[in-house]
Order: sequence, then structure tokens, then C-alpha cells
Amino acid sequence: MNQIKNLGWRVTMAGLGINLALGILYTWSIFKMTIKDSIVAGDGLFNWSLASLNDPYAVCCLVFAFTMIFAGRVQDRLSPKITAVIGGILTGLGLIFISFSTAWISWIIGFGILMGMGLGFGYASATPPAIKWFPSAKTGMIAGIVVAGFGLASVYIAPLAIFLIDKVGLSQAMLIFGIAFLVIVSALAQFLVNPPEGYVHPEEADKKTNLAASGPINFAPGEMLRTPTFYKLWIIFCIASGAGLMIIGGVAGMAKQGMGQMAWVVVALMAVGNASGRVIAGILSDRIGRANTLFIMLIFQSIVIFSLLFITPAQVMLLVLAAMLIGFNYGTNLSLFPSATKDFFGLKNFGVNYGLVFSAWGVGGFIFPRVSQMIVAYTNSPRMAYVLAAGLLLIGAVLALMTKAPATEAYEQPEFITTPVTEKI
Repeated sequence: MNQIKNLGWRVTMAGLGINLALGILYTWSIFKMTIKDSIVAGDGLFNWSLASLNDPYAVCCLVFAFTMIFAGRVQDRLSPKITAVIGGILTGLGLIFISFSTAWISWIIGFGILMGMGLGFGYASATPPAIKWFPSAKTGMIAGIVVAGFGLASVYIAPLAIFLIDKVGLSQAMLIFGIAFLVIVSALAQFLVNPPEGYVHPEEADKKTNLAASGPINFAPGEMLRTPTFYKLWIIFCIASGAGLMIIGGVAGMAKQGMGQMAWVVVALMAVGNASGRVIAGILSDRIGRANTLFIMLIFQSIVIFSLLFITPAQVMLLVLAAMLIGFNYGTNLSLFPSATKDFFGLKNFGVNYGLVFSAWGVGGFIFPRVSQMIVAYTNSPRMAYVLAAGLLLIGAVLALMTKAPATEAYEQPEFITTPVTEKI
């Protein structure tokens, strides 16, 4: 049994490593800053409009999310190993592709579509096999550890990107990243494996009280789509992810006004917050429930984003603190939603079910940064975008309190619909 336990941690660490490579997405603000400087300088390298500056990032988020649905099916039906290798190849090819062109359409295809598909396959391969090796009481913690790599990646990718761009230029930096991540993800994929069919963790077998949460609940995708719970989760995820990605995608530009070339420090510190939020929220939600944890984090995120209205680029310490808190709160979503999906809808079809829930992340990531960039382009200020995001986060917090397991929703009396969730879910 010790060998099986060790295999679970091996799978978890491999998933963490894969996400450390795939997290290059969160370094977009560094790449965008370089592209914007080229546009403003008029050097002819990047002939884009400022309003379209976030397009590759937005397309990548959208493609990433919807690829997760198909990739989740591949993970469920074939294996996480195959799924991860496909992800590594597509991510690498996308970055290599954009190293040969600075055209807007090339970045849409390479960074947006190819890399977006690669991230979808790679991300879908990491979490499901890891949480299958552990008892339901540790779902949040294990999911948080695996996805922490995606959030933490900017800690090393941001300064490395700055260094490479300074030495060899943006295009050659993309080529280096593309080759490196293709090899690294494909290698780590070899360590991903699902537990044998019928496997039950010893702690789960000994605690029959966990049966209601982990035993007979196995929703097929079509069944899940017929529950109100799915749509509540989807809307909350769309709002929470979109608001966070809007800030993450532009934080380097905000920081550069006050910190110059040291702006990558803010990106890196926000990544630390992002990663720690995933682990801490996962552990906390194992204790007080996913919905209650979501409510707390959404309220906190709304307050922090609203506070940006009163922070100027010259207030460097406040900007750094706000960036870390935003990263922390955003990161909580990436452990809470897979954990809630597993709790509510079961493990049998977890890959494709979470892919459907995760599509909300892509829609939010596509709409919020795009709208934010348009607001900034036309008003020369992000203030209205902050107000909009903060307000929507409050709506998401209310929905979180109304989200219950689908097995109980059908039997709830109307007067209990708005009662805060207190049970462990």
C-alpha cells in the first residue's frame, strides 16, 4: 500500500511540474509590454492597434477553456499521459510558430489557438489523476498543489523572459520557450497515471460516512448540464476568473509606470500570491466547504479590485500588495472549482465535466481583458473596468451562497434557497 501512496504523490508532483511550464500564459503582461513599446515607438515590428493588444491572450484563454472539454474526454477515455504529451507538443509548436512572425494574425494562431489548445490538453491531464489517488477529504489540498504550478510559473518565467527579450529579442525568446516546454512537458507526462480500476484509498474505505460525497455520485455530462448547480458554478467561475485575468494580463503595464524595468517583480509576487491562494483555499475548503470559501474570496477580491481606484502607479508598495492579493484571490478559483466539480458530479466523468465547468474560465478570460483594453483605449483609464469587475464579483458572491449539491437542490423547499451553505461540500 505504501507503493500506491507514493505513486499518488509522484503523479501530484508531475502535474505540478507540467503546470509550472504551462503557466507561461500568466506572463502575457511582460510580452504585451514589449509589443506595446514597439507599437508606440513605431519601429515597424508590431503593426497592431492598441485596442487589439490583448487579443492573443484573450483568444488563448477562450481556446484553452473549450479545448479542456475535449481534452477532458481524452483524459477520461485514454490516459493522462497521452493527453499531456499532446499538450506539450501543441504548446511548444505555438510558441515556435510566433517566433517566426510579428504579425497580429500569427500571434492569434500561434499564441491564441495552438498554445491555447496545448494548455487545454496539458492542464486537463494534471489534476484528475492526482485527486483520484487521494481521499475526498484531501481533494482541495491536492488540487491546490497541482494547479499551484500554473500560478507560480511567472516567478521564474517573468524574469527569464525579461532577460531573454533584452538579450535576443521577443521572437527568439518565444523560440527558446517553445522548444524547452515541448521537451519538459512531454517528459513529465510519462509520470502521469490513473489508479487501477476500482481503487479506493484506505482512508476512504475506513470512513463510510464519506460515501455520500464520493461513492454513488457520478453524473454524465448531459446529466450535469441539466442541473441548476452547473450553471451557478459556471456563472461564478466566469466572473471570478474574468476579473482576475483582467488584472493579471495588464499588471506589468501598471507597474512599469512606477517601477520601470523592475515591473517583473510585481508579476512574480502576484504569481506567488496566485499559487499560494490555490493551496490555501483548497485546504480551507476541505474544512469549511467550497461555497463558503468561494463567498469569502469573492467578497475579498471585489474589495481589493475596488481599492485600485485609489492607488497610483507611484504608490509602489500599495500596488505590489494589491497585485499579490488579487493574485491570491484569483488563484483560489483554480482549486475550488475542480474540487466542487468532483464533489458535486463525481470522478467517473471528472475530466469532461470539469472541462465544461472550465469553459467559464475561458469566456471570462476572453471578455473581461478585451472589454478592459477597450475601456482603457477609449477613456485612457481602467477605472470603469475596475468598478464593473468589483460589482460583478459581489453578484458572484451571492450566487456562491445559493449553490448546493445537485442531489439536494431538487428536494429543497423554496424558503431555503437563499440560506447560506454550511455543510461541508
